[in-house]
Amino acid sequence: MAGTPEKRGKWFLLLAGILFSVIFVMSFALGKYPVSPGELIHVLWGKLTGAPKDWPDDIELVIFKIRMPRILAGALIGAGLASAGAAYQGLFRNPMVSPDVLGASAGAGFGAALSLLLGLGFAMVSINAFICGLLAVIVAYLISTKVKQNPTLGMVLAGIMISSLFSSGTSYIKLIADPNNTLPLITYWLMGSISSIRVSELKAACIPILFGMLVLFIMRWKMNLVAVGEDEARSMGVNMNFMRVVIVAAATLISSACVSISGMIGWVGLVIPHFSRMAVGNDYRIMLPMSMLMGAGFLMVVDNFARLIATQEIPIGILTAFVGAPFFLYLILKRGDTI
Repeated sequence: MAGTPEKRGKWFLLLAGILFSVIFVMSFALGKYPVSPGELIHVLWGKLTGAPKDWPDDIELVIFKIRMPRILAGALIGAGLASAGAAYQGLFRNPMVSPDVLGASAGAGFGAALSLLLGLGFAMVSINAFICGLLAVIVAYLISTKVKQNPTLGMVLAGIMISSLFSSGTSYIKLIADPNNTLPLITYWLMGSISSIRVSELKAACIPILFGMLVLFIMRWKMNLVAVGEDEARSMGVNMNFMRVVIVAAATLISSACVSISGMIGWVGLVIPHFSRMAVGNDYRIMLPMSMLMGAGFLMVVDNFARLIATQEIPIGILTAFVGAPFFLYLILKRGDTI
């Protein structure tokens, strides 16, 4: 495709937007009760305009109660995890970094497991997962402030330590949980799924996810300066301490909110930013929105496979690992001399 890299990136961004729209519409048509694009548009248009109802109740139930919550959740969570992963990789200048590097996923997993062990409702499971995810990153950040030489490396090491502590707590909870009732719930939640997400949970989670994505989107041009190195960024007038706090806070807000309603869905934040770089390059002004679109489309496609390829629905975290793990191995083999 002719033109400057920026123009090519914008064209790829437009194509990604079109592909996302196609995947979004086609996701409604897939399932044991098919809904054609024409029926979908007719029902949505009728609801928006207040036209007299002339469609079956079954179609309305399938669209609004069953498929729309999980399709919107897949798009939102995919876009959120991909943008958080892209932000972390730029901040830490490490292509192997993912959104759970600072312990947000491990903290959220512990909070959810503890709530399920105590027999709390699903609303409290999401709330406690969100709180523990934020708490894990706050503790990791406070520890990193004591590291004067290389605070970025200190943050990563603190995140690894906090993740290990929360993971150990989750393992102990699984050990003492009732093997007939509670343990299967905890295990299934930790594998990640968006099949049971309710509208109320989606509404609550979309606020922090969209806010965090908006912050990253507004600051995406500064991420180009951060990605070249701290010394170079400071020489250009960028307050690195402020940037580090803002990026970490926004990405953590996104990651904790995503994990709180979907469970542990790995690899999206690691793999999708690499696909975006392959398509549009390293310019965060284009690469970040590209990651959002590709992440949203990717998770919707994976969710479609999760509910169609077997009689029993497969947890979505398992399928993302099937895609992510081979790609991670490819990165190691390709970049082995530079990692």
